[in-house]
Amino acid sequence: MGDPGKLRRKYKGPGHPWQKARIEEEKALKKEYGLKNKSEIWKHDSKLKNFATQAKRLVALTGEQAEKEKKQLLDRLVRLGLVSAGATTEEVLSLSIKDILERRLQTMLYRKGLARSPRQARQYISHGHITIAGKKITTPSYIVTKEEENQIAFVENSTLANEEHPERQIPEKKPEEEKTEDKKTDKKRIKKRTKKRTLKKDDKPKLKQNKK
Repeated sequence: MGDPGKLRRKYKGPGHPWQKARIEEEKALKKEYGLKNKSEIWKHDSKLKNFATQAKRLVALTGEQAEKEKKQLLDRLVRLGLVSAGATTEEVLSLSIKDILERRLQTMLYRKGLARSPRQARQYISHGHITIAGKKITTPSYIVTKEEENQIAFVENSTLANEEHPERQIPEKKPEEEKTEDKKTDKKRIKKRTKKRTLKKDDKPKLKQNKK
């Protein structure tokens, strides 16, 4: 049985550590949703797999108890906003990792325009600036239900509750401005690279002189 007091992981990581396609996909998801590490992806993926295994088991069953369990599973997923009302157990198998990542409080805060980026949304939540139905939530991975979507707000005594707070102002960039900024950053990178190369070239003759 093992020690009941020992903490164990509640999720499973990838079966193979080196899979290029999976690594690239996880890297893109981590950047898009502002996740802290890849284990957050694995945790949500394990939840989806649990839902899928329940759905597969219930598809093959018949009877009153099976119908009751199907209804409970689908009602739970509808409440979490993962499937629409009237969905079937077969639709549960088609859920993707993005479906559940979109239901995270961190993502919902960013999608509602209350934060400039997913990373900033994560900071607001972890620092205790966000409430749901008046209850303070400090977990960015909190799955928001359909009922709670319109109840996300800033803490009343938080400075961020003011819409005119500088951190809440999202400046709108024109396409021309974005292009000029990209060109500036590219020029800076090129200058840094050339400086490094010239420094390396200048260091070589000094080393030769020292040897003499």
